[in-house]
Amino acid sequence: MRFSTRFCSTTASRSRGVGACLLLAALGLFAAQAASAERALAPVEVRNPWAPAPVVGGDGRTHLAYELHVTNFYRDTGVLRLRRIEVFADGDTRPLASYEGQALVQIVQPRPADDAAASDSVPVAAGMRAIAFLWLTLPTDRPAPRVLRHRLEFVDAKGALDLVDGARVVVDTKPPVKLGPPLRAGLWLAGEGPGNSRSHHWGSLVAANGQVTIPQRYALDVFGLDGNGRVLRDGAMDLTKSKREDWIGYGTEVLAVADGVVRDVRDGTPDHAPLEAQPEPDSLTAHGLYGNYVVLQIGPGVFVHYAHLQPGSVSVTPGQKLRRGQVLGRLGQSGNTNGPHLHIHVSNAATFEGSEGLPFVFDAYASPGTWTLTNAIDPDAKFSPARVEHHKQMPLDGEVLGF
Repeated sequence: MRFSTRFCSTTASRSRGVGACLLLAALGLFAAQAASAERALAPVEVRNPWAPAPVVGGDGRTHLAYELHVTNFYRDTGVLRLRRIEVFADGDTRPLASYEGQALVQIVQPRPADDAAASDSVPVAAGMRAIAFLWLTLPTDRPAPRVLRHRLEFVDAKGALDLVDGARVVVDTKPPVKLGPPLRAGLWLAGEGPGNSRSHHWGSLVAANGQVTIPQRYALDVFGLDGNGRVLRDGAMDLTKSKREDWIGYGTEVLAVADGVVRDVRDGTPDHAPLEAQPEPDSLTAHGLYGNYVVLQIGPGVFVHYAHLQPGSVSVTPGQKLRRGQVLGRLGQSGNTNGPHLHIHVSNAATFEGSEGLPFVFDAYASPGTWTLTNAIDPDAKFSPARVEHHKQMPLDGEVLGF
């Protein structure tokens, strides 16, 4: 960096003038170094591989779901400890969201082991990457931002503060995909759903053919419930001894959620027994994970994936045109699953690998509240439905749906 002392010219003697200039230059350099120490630029790459798009959830609020890939770039940097992420909308100077302490640790992968000591920061080793899963809920009176800016604070191996201030993410303005009901009338629990960064859906990244994607970013596992919020039929009290037929919803017709064209199908894979131990899948593909399935294209770059269908029930073929509400199979327990349910998600490709999950809304459903699978198998849990109508909203994790 080049410094100039021309502003120091004076009528004083040459020696006194030079001394004053050197003093001012030294003070300026000290101030610059102090500012640099306070705002040292972290040797980190931060990128967002898939832009967030606003979607209204079942809580009536607008949400943005996305990831930041944070890489400690150099091998000789040492461990950087990520201690805070702040998110700013457009030109705001106050953060829209801030994550630190356990709130930060809980949304970043890799996650600490269950028996690890509690920490208020996330270690990112030299040359390694951490991934932050951000779920933003916008204020009710605020439109969706156009751009998100991020400030990340790190503590380096010497205890100094390093910063990233920028990491701009442009928000996608496309509206979410609109769907009709995927199942007949009844009560259905949306398990491992949107908003849960620790779910096996959003939290599962797929590396294939040179790219890392999240096909199941907004996926739902839909379990049938009876009027008391139970997942098992009357008389089947012992979950460990239950049969597939004991589960509410098993064999229910699965429906096309929109007009579309069938792009891929599979049938003939046997169902598993409930709670049966699952081997590692042969591949992170539809064939390795879905069991019996249908992939329905409902628009340009918009594909609906239905998985775990009952063997012998798939009634459609590739290239077939379907109308909304048409039966395409029955709810089963084939593929990588330990209980009968329908897996459904929307992505931008007909394949599982190499696809990105897209937000969607159901044009109408009624929710009697929230519930969990733990509650659904607990005979003492009290289910108190309070029917609320929803229109053009995306069910969130744990919502009960009525179609």
